Amino acid sequence: MFLPACGNDAETDRSNYEIYVSYDKEDKTLTGTVKLDYFNNTDNELNDLKFNLYGNAFRENSKFKPVSETYKNRAYYNGESYGEMTVKNVENCAGWTVAGEDENILTVNLSSPIGPEQRYCLTINYTLKLADVNHRTGVTATTVNLGNFYPVLCAYSKEGFIECPYYYCGDPFISECSDYSVTIELPAEYTVASSGKPESETEADGKKKCSYSLKNARDFAMVLSDKFQTVKENVNGVEVSYYYTNDNNPQISLSAATQSVKYFGDVFGAYAYPTLSVVQTDFCYGGMEYPALTMISRGLDSDNHIYTIVHENAHQWWYAMVGSDQLNNAWQDEGLTEYSTLMFFENNPNYGFTRTGIVKSATSAYRAFFSVFQQLNGEVNTAMTRNLKDYSGELEYNNITYNKGLIMFDMIRNSVGDAKFNSALKNYFNANRYKIASAEDLYGEFIKTGNLPESYFLSFTEGKILI
Repeated sequence: MFLPACGNDAETDRSNYEIYVSYDKEDKTLTGTVKLDYFNNTDNELNDLKFNLYGNAFRENSKFKPVSETYKNRAYYNGESYGEMTVKNVENCAGWTVAGEDENILTVNLSSPIGPEQRYCLTINYTLKLADVNHRTGVTATTVNLGNFYPVLCAYSKEGFIECPYYYCGDPFISECSDYSVTIELPAEYTVASSGKPESETEADGKKKCSYSLKNARDFAMVLSDKFQTVKENVNGVEVSYYYTNDNNPQISLSAATQSVKYFGDVFGAYAYPTLSVVQTDFCYGGMEYPALTMISRGLDSDNHIYTIVHENAHQWWYAMVGSDQLNNAWQDEGLTEYSTLMFFENNPNYGFTRTGIVKSATSAYRAFFSVFQQLNGEVNTAMTRNLKDYSGELEYNNITYNKGLIMFDMIRNSVGDAKFNSALKNYFNANRYKIASAEDLYGEFIKTGNLPESYFLSFTEGKILI
């Protein structure tokens, strides 16, 4: 095996993933091995571990489709295509099964129970067949998108491991921070954009191996392409790389990326990782965030392209470093990310976006959608705290999480003032970095300013306030 035996002298109180994958471009398949050195950071003795198998969402007969009817044509550029994540075997366990609501959960029965602050090592051998799809995980016309490409440990709550069905609305991912060592073998003509810091690269017989490291991250992603061009710039000690295939002004895109990293770091707190990859790729939505890597759709016009770069970079603070329950409180990261984007453009007027314009656009879209929704359905639910499965579609999801979230944060800022608003966000970041923060953790920082009661926030999240 390429992986060393699991030791007992781990340097951190985090789990550690060692991942090796090989990409076959003819079969469009990853063959992979994941060695997990698990650290039990719960208060309970555990007899099993559970993993999300996000790649199984792309099966032909999946219960929860990864793409809605609205976006199907944008996603499946060659007609419908299917993929699958297949677990071959699990080493060092008493047994394992694949089940869950949609064959999306791998349960590994441990050979012996592990108590709090104890470690357990196991190895998962698997394959990932990639669909032809412009999505987080799939082969596109210009790239290979490798988001969610490995079995990832389910986050743990007081109710146990959190299983994440792959709903098409939103980002159905909750995971805890771990350390990563990742090696990919692939055809030599490909360039790899990665979440991790490059550690080594070797080439022989038309193939190359690239190795990366990333610490204290809740996920790891890559994008491969034989068409990438790259520009780079260092900002505050972070190497920001922009990978693109059809950008006539790559330096403008890189500037938006580096300026936003600097701004968010100054306002909220320092960026935690040594690198950031901003990657132009085929994608059916505007963009997608992963720790230290963001996907930006090739199909955007120039204004939306820049806006999306800034928005996805803001997710490095509100998702990558400070996590949240994206299944039930999607507004917590999306609304705050959207408002952070507003703050950047407000302080960088050369891009042509204004605070007034962004708030006005969000408010108009929100009111228009729910006016029509009410006329068609007779009633309207504007509650922000709800499970992803309870949204009627992307339009309702976008208006609740992005638009109403942005409106809420702007009203909070008007109430507490700029200084207290910025201070509350910085305190929220510092108190919850590398954790999964609750909604109470977020609005609790604004309550501490003394200007707003809890009922103010609940009027938004419970859908009682009129906008």
